[in-house]
Amino acid sequence: MTKLAGKVALVTGGARGIGAASAKALAQEGAAVAISYSASADAAEALVKTITAEGGKAAAYRADQADTQAVEALVAAVVKDFGRLDILVNNAGVYAGGALGAGDADAAALDRLYAVNLFGAVAAIRAAARVMADDGRIISIGSALGSRVPMPGLADYSATKAGLAGYTRGAARDLAGRRITVNIIQPGSIDTDMNPESSEWSGDQKAQNVLGRYGRPEEIAAGVIFLASREASFITGATLNIDGGFTS
Repeated sequence: MTKLAGKVALVTGGARGIGAASAKALAQEGAAVAISYSASADAAEALVKTITAEGGKAAAYRADQADTQAVEALVAAVVKDFGRLDILVNNAGVYAGGALGAGDADAAALDRLYAVNLFGAVAAIRAAARVMADDGRIISIGSALGSRVPMPGLADYSATKAGLAGYTRGAARDLAGRRITVNIIQPGSIDTDMNPESSEWSGDQKAQNVLGRYGRPEEIAAGVIFLASREASFITGATLNIDGGFTS
């Protein structure tokens, strides 16, 4: 029997990269999967078709994670359509950066960075907490840059991920009475559209972790499955670094 049979999972930003790998893995373990997307409609629908062709149940929803009302509506729509919510994977995220004092920072991009990575994730957790079944699972995808900042220009991005880690620890205490666990995975350099291994910066990134390579989205998805499973019921408020040793 699959580990997550009968469960309903929502993966925000689930059309590509880590989100798509997590959605596929959840479906393979028996969960019905809802994925949200902001702009990648074709990728989202293709993923739904792949999951359903393999015998799973899935649906895609458009929702901009920067809009807290849209996030609340997303959670409500998933519960209406699927009947319940057991697992939230807070994956949607964007990147923006720039060194402090450089004078060329994109203020609008930085505002959206905080809106998506931190405030949108918080909105999803709050909305999910109101409707989630007891013994539920909330798993956020942070970043190893929330714990270690190895170069200039990352202050704002790192702050959003560190803030999410702090919120995770607090939410774990608030929801413990309902046995809802709240944890965060902090990936290192993962080969995705946002940070492809083919980029000019990949050599520097590989050199900064112990294993000397990029990770794969499926390796993060494996962590999601573990934290969503019954075997992880005594783990909450925890940070799981899947970063090739970047934070060691």
